[in-house]
Amino acid sequence: MASVLKKDVGFENVPSIKAKTLRINLNPNIYGTFAEIGAGQETARHFFRSGGASGTIAKAMSAYDKDFSDAIYGVEDNNRYVSQSRLKKMLSHEMRLMEERINREDQPDRLFFSYANTVATIDFSKRYKGHGWVGLRFQLDQNQKEYDEIILHVRFKQNEARLQQETLGIMGVNLIYGAFYKYNKPRKLIKYLYDHIDTDTVEIDMVNFSGPNFKNVDNRLISLQLIKNDMTDAVMFGPDGNNLLPAAILYKKNILALRGSFRPVTKVNVDMLEKSYDIFIREQTVVEAKTIVIFEITLSNLKASGEIDEQDFMDRAKLLCSLGHTVMISKFQEYYKLVEYFNNYTKKRIGLTMGVNNLVDIFDEQYYKHLSGGILEAFGKLFFKNLRVYLYPMKNNETGQIMTSNNIQVHPRMKELYKFFKYNSKVMDIIDYDPEIMHVFSRDVLKKISNGEEGWEEMLPEGISQIIKKEHLFQKKPVIQNEE
Repeated sequence: MASVLKKDVGFENVPSIKAKTLRINLNPNIYGTFAEIGAGQETARHFFRSGGASGTIAKAMSAYDKDFSDAIYGVEDNNRYVSQSRLKKMLSHEMRLMEERINREDQPDRLFFSYANTVATIDFSKRYKGHGWVGLRFQLDQNQKEYDEIILHVRFKQNEARLQQETLGIMGVNLIYGAFYKYNKPRKLIKYLYDHIDTDTVEIDMVNFSGPNFKNVDNRLISLQLIKNDMTDAVMFGPDGNNLLPAAILYKKNILALRGSFRPVTKVNVDMLEKSYDIFIREQTVVEAKTIVIFEITLSNLKASGEIDEQDFMDRAKLLCSLGHTVMISKFQEYYKLVEYFNNYTKKRIGLTMGVNNLVDIFDEQYYKHLSGGILEAFGKLFFKNLRVYLYPMKNNETGQIMTSNNIQVHPRMKELYKFFKYNSKVMDIIDYDPEIMHVFSRDVLKKISNGEEGWEEMLPEGISQIIKKEHLFQKKPVIQNEE
């Protein structure tokens, strides 16, 4: 590690933005470029104004015009310039120029960085609030061959472009400062991104860490921090463990979502998904190539004794990812809020796969007392246009009866409301289910695993029991990340 980052002291207790930029500017080794598109030179401006910038800023530029930007970074295939693809091209291009133009023999201690953002601020109609991609490629050791990288996506909530630009500038400073001085505490680093910024003014809905100094960082756990810290309402990650931008994944897609605890994922969960998917893709308006399947876990499902058990979360995530699934973690305890969220990004068909108990709970009025319109308001949002529920049956252990949409018991006051949605094909039964696995429940499997009992392996999808045994999942283990 570059010794300058260890010996540079005297600013630890000064949290102002000016103090952060000055600390970096006075560090003789930190040296890099700023490339900002769409919202002015707001981050670079802070470094210029604090003094001593000549030793830090190699170049600051804004390729604002599209044609000029294309000439520098290349043309985007999808013609979308506020994108992760564009940001990565900017970071790569600017870092390559640094390497080509700065002689390492003359500057052996220089720590290179390339900061970039590509942003669209609020439009004149005020309906489009704006969003952007922000990233930093940097090194913490002058002999480091591979660069570290932090990339994040932001959504603005302010109603004035100038305010959004100022917020972006502050966040950019926080990112650069955090990367160099708080890199060993990634979970705290993302909190520091909001230094001097109100969380109500900007949302961070995706962050990815990569590089040698972040090799032990699991980006799924970073996703969880965004939710825990109220930085966003929902996050997604793919089978590879990297965080995904929900807007990009959900945009104009048909969405089939299965909510559950998945603690652990069972044969029933997989059967529910596969059978409902077979029905879903046969819908007249559903195109398979434009369809995404999501395993969704609500935040309340991750809490034990009021606190989120991060190890338990990672155990579930590993199993779902091993099956090749995309996972969403959300703050939406009620289904209608989840559907509202989906409707922000698509007007295509939305399907919810659920068991009988979940459907009965949806028709329980107590969950909607906080709404002025009560359950009717919630249902107006839940069953809006293109939504359909795919119902997996349940066996009544006392009577042996198979419970479906035709014989479930809802509160007497809700019967007519239920009939309305049932007869309008908003609820569809899954009829080709596997009757041999109806006795399987995640809670029973988890109990068997915890008690060291036998026979739970056959209740899980192929390969899952081996992973649980090999990695000792759903058992108390040390903290995942060694961080204060």
